[in-house]
Amino acid sequence: MIDHFIATYRRLLQNIHYKHRRYMFDTFNIENRLTGLIGPRGAGKTTLLLQYINEKIKDKDECIYASIDHLYFSKNLLTDFINELYEVYGVKYFFLDEIHKYQNWNQELKNIYDSYPDIKIVFSGSSSMDLAKGAYDLSRRGVLYRMEGMSFREYLLFYDIAAITPVSLDELLHNRTAIQEKVAKIKRIKGHFKDYLGSGYYPFSLEDQQTYHQKIVRIIDKTIYEDISHFYKLKTENISNFKRILSYLATIPPGELKMNNISNNIGIDNKTARHYVNILHETGLVELVSENRSGSTILKKTEKMYLDNPDLYKAIIDEIGHASHIGTMREVFFIKMLKNSGHKLYYSKTGDFEIEGTFFEIGGKNKTRKQIKNNLNNAFLVKDDILFGNKHEIPLYLFGFLY
Repeated sequence: MIDHFIATYRRLLQNIHYKHRRYMFDTFNIENRLTGLIGPRGAGKTTLLLQYINEKIKDKDECIYASIDHLYFSKNLLTDFINELYEVYGVKYFFLDEIHKYQNWNQELKNIYDSYPDIKIVFSGSSSMDLAKGAYDLSRRGVLYRMEGMSFREYLLFYDIAAITPVSLDELLHNRTAIQEKVAKIKRIKGHFKDYLGSGYYPFSLEDQQTYHQKIVRIIDKTIYEDISHFYKLKTENISNFKRILSYLATIPPGELKMNNISNNIGIDNKTARHYVNILHETGLVELVSENRSGSTILKKTEKMYLDNPDLYKAIIDEIGHASHIGTMREVFFIKMLKNSGHKLYYSKTGDFEIEGTFFEIGGKNKTRKQIKNNLNNAFLVKDDILFGNKHEIPLYLFGFLY
């Protein structure tokens, strides 16, 4: 059976055809003996691991990639699998995908780590909730990376439209003339942004746009009916409430949303509604934005709830036949680009959002400065559907170049 895993590993390496690399490829490394890669389903973790092996591991015979959701591991110990590859085949680099599907994975990884001081283990999985909690016990032994969906910059790169280097938020706010002029020269840049917004966040959009949103719906179903169902041991009759919550969030305009709106609409109590929303957030389907109260860096109260990214909105509204809210799509794009590039973002009553003491109001090309007129020294209008901004206005799509 080990030969089967080796053959599969070799076959996968030969079929990695993407010529470009994701935003975190250059910073991802396995210098530590134990390295974790987490993130939502569909983010491209498996591809990154295989690309890393192809380009960074000199002796491929000393390495193995294996998906731990294989039936083999339902009856065989991971420890025995690693021991045989180590003792018989001389493998020293173990890339273990879908690790969260393996029972007691964190305890067994600790045992392996302590028993084999000269091997390196890289584990990954789609359930950010379970992996993050389990990884706390492994934190003193290794390092944990988190991977998100594609930025607009990556979308242009992977579709061979344009190759633009990332910009910092400070550069975008205070010295954006060069990047603005460079990006504006790209043919039909506004059209590409419209194509990306709702159809370019997940890397598998490159495979087949015709079935792209169907695949997102399958990701939603797998997350709910496999990951959430498995980890939380919920009753079958309660599982459908998660998809009902997602459908409800997809249809409401941006703005404050009280938890009792969800509980009344779904038919569950407030405590259960909050618990379910937190689960959806932990598994990468819902984004939560809180207010930065009194300058505190601690998130005290959720003020806004969104689906995790614009493509989730597009997939769900297509499925239920509901019109999308362009305002929501703009806001969630802004949120993801800032959060994915490492910035702390808060809900604000001065504009829509606050980031490191600067305020942002999101809208279309006709949006006025009414919300930020009293804070023009540290506030910006972020406008969709414009190519160039000015001192107080920034084109929305430029925030897609932060990573």
